[in-house]
Amino acid sequence: MMSNCRQDGFARDPSRRTFSVCPVCLKRVPAVLEESDEQVFLRKTCGEHGAFSAVVWRGQPSRRQWIGTVAPSAPEESRNCPQACGLCPDHRQDTCCVLLEVASRCNLACVHCFAGANNAAAGPGAQDPPLDVVKSQISDIAGRGLTFLQLSGGEPTLRDDLPQIVRFAREAGCAYVQLNTNGLRLGRDEDFVRLLAEAGLSFVFLQFDGLTDEICLRLRGKAVLRDKLAAIDACARRNIGVTLVPTLVPGVNTDVVGDMLRFAAARSPAVRGVHFQPVTYLGRYPDSGAPPGDERRFTLPETLQAVYDQAGELVPAGSIVPSRCDHPACGFHGAYVVATENGRPPALVPLTPSNPPECCCTPPAELNRRFVGQRWLRPPVQDCCADRNAGARDLNTLDGFLNRARSHAFTITAMAFQDAWTLDMERLRRCSLHVYDRGRIVPFCAYYLS
Repeated sequence: MMSNCRQDGFARDPSRRTFSVCPVCLKRVPAVLEESDEQVFLRKTCGEHGAFSAVVWRGQPSRRQWIGTVAPSAPEESRNCPQACGLCPDHRQDTCCVLLEVASRCNLACVHCFAGANNAAAGPGAQDPPLDVVKSQISDIAGRGLTFLQLSGGEPTLRDDLPQIVRFAREAGCAYVQLNTNGLRLGRDEDFVRLLAEAGLSFVFLQFDGLTDEICLRLRGKAVLRDKLAAIDACARRNIGVTLVPTLVPGVNTDVVGDMLRFAAARSPAVRGVHFQPVTYLGRYPDSGAPPGDERRFTLPETLQAVYDQAGELVPAGSIVPSRCDHPACGFHGAYVVATENGRPPALVPLTPSNPPECCCTPPAELNRRFVGQRWLRPPVQDCCADRNAGARDLNTLDGFLNRARSHAFTITAMAFQDAWTLDMERLRRCSLHVYDRGRIVPFCAYYLS
């Protein structure tokens, strides 16, 4: 009966219908999200390959509380999703960021790699797309008005012509050019960082999983912490903002979330925030192809709880809210100003309202681009130097607060990507992180689905 239904789509037997894919053949199948003891499981059955189940939510707040009034998928929607995605007319979100793969090679062989990038022994540039092809792709992206570009791979810094690519992207009209990198070359080649800065690189997304070489060895196969710290310092000298990007893997680094946040805040304004990515089983991972057990997953609410529990007073309660650009179950964000006083650890002053209003006049993807641009991009050197001595007391004046918010902005964000076991079409249809693929614009999780 209709009276048994709730506005958020769960019934009294707490379940929510959606669509997913069979993790074996990747064909679209009906699925259901079922709640049980503070957990939510995605369950589905393929007529050829049988039944599958995976945990997608574990802990508080409940998924229903977190996503609010987001409507569930309707049976008639997205019949060709994800196989024919490009984007389809049923897609419910604009593009915030376009990822462009400019390199296939990599100088690491990470245990977890959503792109499955190789550690090729081939010569320089052997497997990378030619420069003229990359420029043509960027022209197409910019020509569509998609002005937030992420250069990824593989490892983009293996290309000696990367500064040329950055410069071309800026000249083509890309307002923000972000580099997704493991940071090894940035930490070892100061001149290369200088060329990137002069070309107009906006900010760096730096792979950063913890503060010990033991963690680096377990996730990246090499003791590379020194290189990553050097990369942060090199970018700081060139006024390039850095966001740290940890992959959170149970049993490896989920217990050092607080340590990473304290480290990042202490490195402000060079470090602009931390972007957590709970492990997703895309591309290459241990025992690839086998269903990952639920004990190998770390869900979005567990990530949120780890932030609050481990960071203590650094992160004020209630300062992190659901994503407004993507589906709320995909991520969270919190905006802050880093305040400092002599002899005391940095403090995070929250800017994010606990109940941010819905906006009916500006597309959420555009709002998200502004959010990123205002907080991850470092201000000009002269502005930063003028504000060097601004501390916590300046936050009590309007000018002091605005200056500090500009020079010492900081974010805590997370993105819970989906794999073949956890893919929820309801979430996929609200994705704003897209990959450029031979003229198509494809949601991230659909592109890397394997």
